[in-house]
Amino acid sequence: MASTNDTAAKSQDVEKAGTGQLTSSQGTTTVADVVVQKIAGLATREIPGVHDLGGGAARAFSALRERIPGATASAGQGVSVEVGEKQAAVDLQIVVEYGVAIAEVARSIRRNVISAVEGMTGLEVVEANINVGDLHLPSDDEEDASGDSGRVQ
Repeated sequence: MASTNDTAAKSQDVEKAGTGQLTSSQGTTTVADVVVQKIAGLATREIPGVHDLGGGAARAFSALRERIPGATASAGQGVSVEVGEKQAAVDLQIVVEYGVAIAEVARSIRRNVISAVEGMTGLEVVEANINVGDLHLPSDDEEDASGDSGRVQ
């Protein structure tokens, strides 16, 4: 008599194989690294307390890109991934809002990223490393709004 695990595995007829691939008797699905990167970036931005992703240079480049008509910000900014045969590792560089509990924000990010990547790709996320690189202060927004006044008006 077959066990319930054997029966469930046969009924699904899907297994992971190759680099980020899902293989079945009907074909193969390949998930690119950039897809995992974007999923992780979008899942991170959903968390309250996350102001932005990326280091200083990446954020400055993104600010310039936003001024170009028709250009969009990269969903994968501040995210690097490694995708293996059945697993993925995610590294995030974030900027948090002043006043939030960083440990709680990190736990929420980790939970959301792992859930999103595993749910959408079928890859197991073995680690989600979070580097808090900066703190966004409310006064930063006020300086940006009034910072356009030059010497001559």
